[in-house]
Formats: sequence, structure tokens, C-alpha cells
Amino acid sequence: MNDEYRRPRIVIADDESIIRMDLREILTNLGYEVAAEASDGQTALELSRNLRPDLVILDIKMPAMDGIEAAHHISDERIAPVVLLTAYSDEGLIGRAKTAGVVGYLVKPFRESELMPVIELALARFHEMRLMESEVDDLREKLEARKTIERAKGVLMEVHGLTEAEAFSRMRRTSMDSRKSIRDVAEAILLTHQVESSPSS
Repeated sequence: MNDEYRRPRIVIADDESIIRMDLREILTNLGYEVAAEASDGQTALELSRNLRPDLVILDIKMPAMDGIEAAHHISDERIAPVVLLTAYSDEGLIGRAKTAGVVGYLVKPFRESELMPVIELALARFHEMRLMESEVDDLREKLEARKTIERAKGVLMEVHGLTEAEAFSRMRRTSMDSRKSIRDVAEAILLTHQVESSPSS
């Protein structure tokens, strides 16, 4: 096995010990690592928070906290993708599961051949969602930086009578000389202008 390959770590939760034992055996045979087991949703949530697994498999009907409520917390906290185990095809449960951010389902009794595709799809979907969130954060950061730079250019143009090109050139030169980002320079310009414009007490 390639040293760079790390087996996905999975937390499993089901209140029936026989189901957990079967699931552990199947997952191990498929090449996954079962990081921990739980018999209720609350324990599964705590284990997920502590272990930060790659995937969590939860039975829907469990004591203390059901699988859907645990899935909701796990998804909200961006811990891992969640696959639900269910013996029910109740539309109300499926509706709740969708709003909980669940990315896959397995209907009991399940076969070994059904497990890997569901897990791999869940892992892939979660990875795609994280990439999209990262891209959105980057775009938001760039937009905020651009707004700050535009405001700072306006200050330089107003205070020093510079053209837009001259104002940006001065900021870029300061950025290079100080080895700071243009956004940092822009924020410093805005802060200085704010202080100098404030009426003295």
C-alpha cells in the first residue's frame, strides 16, 4: 500500500451491537478504519467532535439523541459527512435528514456491495462542498480587500490631490517597501485618516 494513502477513518453509531459488529467487519474488509463506535447519538456526536473522522455513519433511531439530530450538529460544525442507516422509508424522516445535511443513506438490511459506493460518494461530495466554501471565502476576502483599497485610494486622492493611478502607485510602492499587502497599507491609510479627521478632545 502507498505510504501516502491514509485509510478513511469512520465513526459508526447504532443501538444494536450486532449491527455495529457487522458494520465494523464490512468496513474493515473494504479497507476503511473504524475509529470508534457508539450506541446513541449523543456519544456519536462527542466522539465525532473529539476524533474528527472522515465520515460518520449513524442509525436514525437511537436513544439519548437520534441520528438525525446528531447529523445536524455534525454537519453544522463541518466535522465530517454523514451517512444515515435506516430501516424506514418514512418521508418525514427523509425530509428531516435532508435539512440535517446528510449526504447519503443506507437502508437496512444492506449488502457489502452497497456500502462502498455510498461512502465514496459521501466523501467526494463533502470534499467538493469544502472546496466550494473555500472558494466563496476567498472571493469574499478579495471583494473586501478591493473595497478597502478603493476607499484608501479615495482618501489619497482627496488629501494629496493625486489621480487614481498616482494614488494606487503610491500604495503599491509603500506595500513593496514595507513588505506588507496592499490591503494592509490601505487599512493603515484609512486608520490614519480617521484619527487625523477626528475632532480633538
